[in-house]
Amino acid sequence: MADPWQECMDYAVTLARQAGEIVREALKNEMNIMIKSSPADLVTATDEKVEKMLISSIKEKYPSHSFIGEESVAAGEKSVLTDNPTWIIDPIDGTTNFVHGFPFVAVSIGFVVNKGMEFGVVYSCMEDKMYTGRKGRGAFCDGQKLQVSPQKDVTNSLLVTELGSSRTPETVRIILSNMERLLCIPIHGIRGVGTAALNMCFVAAGVADAFYEMGIHCWDMAGAGIIVTEAGGVLMDITGGPFDLMSRRVIASSNKALGERIAKEIQIIPLQRDDED
Repeated sequence: MADPWQECMDYAVTLARQAGEIVREALKNEMNIMIKSSPADLVTATDEKVEKMLISSIKEKYPSHSFIGEESVAAGEKSVLTDNPTWIIDPIDGTTNFVHGFPFVAVSIGFVVNKGMEFGVVYSCMEDKMYTGRKGRGAFCDGQKLQVSPQKDVTNSLLVTELGSSRTPETVRIILSNMERLLCIPIHGIRGVGTAALNMCFVAAGVADAFYEMGIHCWDMAGAGIIVTEAGGVLMDITGGPFDLMSRRVIASSNKALGERIAKEIQIIPLQRDDED
């Protein structure tokens, strides 16, 4: 049987490259920076321009499909996941990096049907690297097959995470104390490049062993999530339970045992779900 979503995936790759060109071009010019939920939660005219380009191009080709886009939600649209084929888009994952010219900025496109991830495309704009994952077909970076690391021993692991955009002292305290507890297991180290999508792709590529974060959104995870699982990794909730795309929290790990070991150390930050008003 022909793959019903392959054409959609090919189109997503084409659009992600086009979006990357807009991002690279914008880096040469003066930026208009705006603030969203906190002084560290930034958005630029380019985020909005890229999202408009992506959604209008996809709508024209697939008018019956649904969309969840970071900037559309920021502008007041609802973030509701139904069974309908849904494109979940982060036009610029790593906006703060983009603003500073820090070289890790990604366009993330996830495609979900019946609430299950079908494919994901994450394009690292400044590196010109295209990560893709298709359900049942494997994960790739520029055509090279991705495979998670075989690391099961947490004491030999390298983790990736982010400090997040909240500047509420209590939230920052929990984030830092979680890092402290994990470091003191001990582990080899903790890294983070400023974009959840690329951090997750590093787990898929086997160069980091696990990623964890709370406070991110479905558009940060929908593209890279299937890239991790198709590379042999696992997604789980921060508690070690089943992963929920709308929960705003995740552990993406090379294997279940490592993910569960990390979950034991993490104090949870209470968050409003993406699908709650």
